[in-house]
Amino acid sequence: MIERQDIGTRMSKIVKHNGTVYLCGQVGAGESVTEQTQDCLARVHALLEKAGSSREQILQAIIWVADMADFAEMNAVWDAWVPEGHAPARACGEAKLARPELKVEVIVTAAYE
Repeated sequence: MIERQDIGTRMSKIVKHNGTVYLCGQVGAGESVTEQTQDCLARVHALLEKAGSSREQILQAIIWVADMADFAEMNAVWDAWVPEGHAPARACGEAKLARPELKVEVIVTAAYE
């Protein structure tokens, strides 16, 4: 069975299937990469909790940054947010994001019980 939460016309924020939860891409508010990453990860955390999952259960993260010059700044926030010993499989690339002011987007897949 597939369960969808926060269903919109274009996408669902959460899709659960067979022990796996898929989150839609999350962006954050703020002027700096640090602020946007912190806000973005807070949104990821809230969606994980709503889906019955947690940061310890993240399987994979895909991160897009608008400029790879911001890679280290984004990683400083990411590294502090991921629980020690629970780092997921991860990819990070540079991409033009949906709006010019956006600097980072995170897409997460996790397990749930």
